[in-house]
Amino acid sequence: MTQGLSVLENMDQWIVRGWLSQLNRAFVRFLLDQDQNASDAVLWAGALVSHQLDRGEVYLDLEKLCQQPGLTLAIPTDDAWKVEHELANRELSALQAFNLEHWLSALKQSKLVALGQGSTPLVLEGGRLYLRRYWHYQQTLNTSIQQRLRPIREHLPVALRDQLTDLFPAIPETAENSKIPDWQKIACVLALRSRFTIVTGGPGTGKTTTLTKLLALLINLTQYESNHTKKLNILLAAPTGKAAARVSESIGKALDHLNVSEDIKQAIPKKASTLHRLLGSRHDSRRFIHHRDNPIVADIVVVDEGSMIDLEMMASLLDALPDTAQLILLGDKDQLASVEAGSVMGDLCFGAENSAYDESTRAWINQYAGELLDAPTVTGSAINQQTIMLRYSHRFNELSGIGQLAKAVNLGNAEQAQAVLNNLSTYADLIPEPRTEYLKLREQPNPDAANRLLKKLVTLNAGVNDNGKPNDRQGYGYYLAVIEENRPADNTQYDDWAKQVLVAFDTFQVLCALRRGVWGIEELNQRIEDWLFPQQKTSLWYEGRPVMVTRNDYNLGLMNGDIGIALKDSNGKLRVAFPNDDPLADIKIRWISPMRLPDVETAFAITVHKSQGSEFSHVALVLPENRSPVITRELIYTGITRAKENFTLLESSRDVFNQAILASCIFM
Repeated sequence: MTQGLSVLENMDQWIVRGWLSQLNRAFVRFLLDQDQNASDAVLWAGALVSHQLDRGEVYLDLEKLCQQPGLTLAIPTDDAWKVEHELANRELSALQAFNLEHWLSALKQSKLVALGQGSTPLVLEGGRLYLRRYWHYQQTLNTSIQQRLRPIREHLPVALRDQLTDLFPAIPETAENSKIPDWQKIACVLALRSRFTIVTGGPGTGKTTTLTKLLALLINLTQYESNHTKKLNILLAAPTGKAAARVSESIGKALDHLNVSEDIKQAIPKKASTLHRLLGSRHDSRRFIHHRDNPIVADIVVVDEGSMIDLEMMASLLDALPDTAQLILLGDKDQLASVEAGSVMGDLCFGAENSAYDESTRAWINQYAGELLDAPTVTGSAINQQTIMLRYSHRFNELSGIGQLAKAVNLGNAEQAQAVLNNLSTYADLIPEPRTEYLKLREQPNPDAANRLLKKLVTLNAGVNDNGKPNDRQGYGYYLAVIEENRPADNTQYDDWAKQVLVAFDTFQVLCALRRGVWGIEELNQRIEDWLFPQQKTSLWYEGRPVMVTRNDYNLGLMNGDIGIALKDSNGKLRVAFPNDDPLADIKIRWISPMRLPDVETAFAITVHKSQGSEFSHVALVLPENRSPVITRELIYTGITRAKENFTLLESSRDVFNQAILASCIFM
């Protein structure tokens, strides 16, 4: 025990530095309670695998830990730590006393560790150390997906091939498109082959359009195979309420242009629920109503915004699916992973850009999609055979600064990203008003200038253009103007007014990388409040306050991430107006008393993580002065692609943006 207490004392120094948390230390204390003779290596490994879970990693890679401890653990040793750089390196060097052989030997000999099934708190698999629960989630995911990857059809009926032709008419061949495969059509024919499919792609690549065509094909195929005796039960879901509302809206728009009969359109679901609602969440419990012994009733389950799904949720979903159900995942593999542990979408889509289809998959694609793909240069996994990456963006063309900047960031090309930001004559969507201040900030990033420009951006009200439509670039001054100028005189029009306010608020959004600090959401929300409401000093609630729900509340029908705005209702009482995203509901706005909303926070500035599943006309991404492990290429890419029309990068230091794109330069 004395030896274990010595390890705990050393860990206290790491806690002071912010390298470990009290929760990590508590887990080590738990390990010591289970085995008082646990070795230093086992205790440190327990602390570090717990630390990795805090970072969203479901395991500790011991080989990488030995090679690059700072990078593996996301421990910065420059910028804020520069003064203590020597001490930081000395403390990290304590881990280097354990080489890979030492780690593996100590863990294999410990009664706290098993190599697979068992009841130990830790599991060692190869060179990866897991917490038992997350190892179990990983096994559930792997087993279920492998079962669903098996082909369920050897051929498709001729009638379905005719429908494929109707849904994907031939495009006249030009020099530009002569060698470009129709990836949307390929996605559909591959999804008809097995019970698991992933469709990934960036914004505007047509994921929802592809989905509606695929569902139409599946409905037709089922009618053919069952001789018109079976009706498919298709469920749509997304990780958050806002993401569910977006997919519902997108499918509704896509159906308007779908070349199928009205009967098939009616059979395609138009309303998505959250995953929590789909599985039946239990109050104050990690468990769900639906699981292997009580599966959900569905033939097909479609989940959008797959990048937001963590390992625990994905395992719960797969565990609750009937063996005969088909799972279709949609999302952007390059976006941020979920806030919770596990980058499921990114891991499943590994290698998707290579189109590494084997001979049988290419033969299926050629036969039914009419696309002859070249043999890949790399060997694809079983999951790769059912993964399709859509590549052409219908939203962002070569003149779109947003599209070109996102592409450069995604490729990790900082030089190209800077070239896009500096090419102001071509990419007008990256130049905000006021332009003069923005150009000065680009030349010399500094905190004061960034703060002044942010104040002008958020207080801006650009009004409307000659056509009576909102201008491209607007700050929060616009939605505040809608509140005052459009306030109804007729009590029956308050829902319409609230809807206008909510839409106006979505025209602009400040995104942050961090929660705390001068450039974190906590301080920024306070500053923005002071700028927009200088007289509002004492009351927490006031008309115009935007709030984000931070925890699911099924009694109120509000989900984590939902945004509402405090407005005075027809009786002059302050209520928070939330959009009712149910397309079948008669009431389009839910008016909730502020007293019933304890789990909300002001939403002038929100984190990039919280913005996933949302889109805004104009996004201002605010980066802090100092580099941080959380500011990664994926975070920058996700922030950029939340913007539909305009994007503004606000830097208070020149290096943070570049180093985030390069990622590995952040760490030692």
